[in-house]
Amino acid sequence: MFQPVTPKLDTQKLESDVLNFWKRENIFQKSMDNRKGGKRYVFYEGPPTANGRPGSHHVLARVFKDMFPRYHAMRGAYVLRRGGWDTHGLPVEIEVEKQLGFSGKEQIEKFGVAEFNARCRKSAFDYIQDWERMTERIGFWVDHKTMRSVMRYQSWM
Repeated sequence: MFQPVTPKLDTQKLESDVLNFWKRENIFQKSMDNRKGGKRYVFYEGPPTANGRPGSHHVLARVFKDMFPRYHAMRGAYVLRRGGWDTHGLPVEIEVEKQLGFSGKEQIEKFGVAEFNARCRKSAFDYIQDWERMTERIGFWVDHKTMRSVMRYQSWM
C-alpha cells in the first residue's frame, strides 16, 4: 500500500526541487492571481537596510514575516506582497566609510562626494543581491520587481 521511503533523503535536493518548481510554474504569482477577488490582507514590512549581508537572525525574521501573509492567503485573502529596501542614509554611508577606512566628513569630501555616493550605490546593490538570494532560498514570497522599481525613487539611488 505504501511505497518505501529511503532513510537517505537528500533534503537539499528536495528543497532545490521545490524552489525550482515554484519558480518554473510561477506559483507565487498564481497564488495571488487565484485570490484577486478575495478579501485583502495587507502586511507592511519594515524594509531591511542594504548595508550588510543577511544573517541567521534575518532569516528568522523573514520566516515570521512570511508566516502571516501565507496564513491569510491560505484562508482565501488576496495578499499583495510588495517589499522594499532601505538603501539610503546613514547605515549605508557608515558601511562604505568602514570599507574605505574613513572616520569623518572631511575624508569623504577629500575623496569626493560624487565618488562616495557612487560607492554607496554600488554597496547597496551588492548587498541587495545577497538579500534577494537569501529571500528566494528561504521561500519568502515577495515581489522583487516592484522592490527594484521603488529603488529608483530613493535619494541618492
